[in-house]
Amino acid sequence: MTTFQRHRRMRSSETMRQLVQEHSLQMNDLIYPLFISELAEIPQEVPSMPGIFQLPLAALEAEILEIQNLGIKAVLLFGIPKVKDSSGSQAYASDGIVQEAIQMIKSLAPQMLVIADTCLCEYTNHGHCGLLNHAGYVLNDESLPLHCQVALAQAKAGADIIAPSNCMDGCVAAIRQALDRNGFELIPVMGYSNKFASSFYGPFRDAADSAPKSGDRKSYQMNYANNREAIRELMSDIEEGADFVMVKPAMAFLDIVKQTRQLTHLPIVAYNVSGEYAMVKAAAAQKWIDEPQLVCEILTSMKRAGADLIITYHAKELAQWLK
Repeated sequence: MTTFQRHRRMRSSETMRQLVQEHSLQMNDLIYPLFISELAEIPQEVPSMPGIFQLPLAALEAEILEIQNLGIKAVLLFGIPKVKDSSGSQAYASDGIVQEAIQMIKSLAPQMLVIADTCLCEYTNHGHCGLLNHAGYVLNDESLPLHCQVALAQAKAGADIIAPSNCMDGCVAAIRQALDRNGFELIPVMGYSNKFASSFYGPFRDAADSAPKSGDRKSYQMNYANNREAIRELMSDIEEGADFVMVKPAMAFLDIVKQTRQLTHLPIVAYNVSGEYAMVKAAAAQKWIDEPQLVCEILTSMKRAGADLIITYHAKELAQWLK
């Protein structure tokens, strides 16, 4: 008699499959991005991201109450100002759009975690994440004080987590020191530790009005072909005091999520980015896929690779599907 493993015993029914399932999606896993705009008078749907809107402050209350009722416990804020300049000054203005949104959310839903994107690209007239020299090169060290000002303005407004996405060397350390010096030592920093220069960001740049007016971001975002570089970047953020580390994008970089899980016990955040979302929505519109099943499969793969949290534009839909 031939002896072999009867693996199918563990798949004999839906109940059996659920009993032995190793990874699952939970509401506590999800972070929902929001785009708050000073230019919009009513919610404006992003053409390349069906179901995602640029929201005026006037529409924020209804959105937050809906998110809260769905059981989503954390949001990530991006701002679109009326006025842009070379230094992105509206990013760190006390009455900047994100600062006003933070205060409104914390008054409406005090228990909701508000994560503030700490960058300049949405606020600069050139669309880059730092100051430029005369040749159009992004200046690293000269930009750090501005990012610290942004972080402090967000913390003073009530942000629960500061998330520097600008990819400047030393930014986590600079922000950590600035927060500590100003009495915000209990506010964690979510490092965009492995952020790759990716074509998957295209729809986001429509949503946030943040595309560079010239050049690209390859001098400060990582080469998507490199994984040893990802280790160096990760270790730098950990040494500088990051409380969370991130891999962005996630779907095409699950090997990096896995690598990160093997190297740290810090919470890992996978960013299911705009291009990943838009591809699913485009295929669903053609009825080529079962959207709920595919989304659950994609996001579960991020958990399986080692992610603890997932930033995803599918969060509201997923909350309804999980129920």
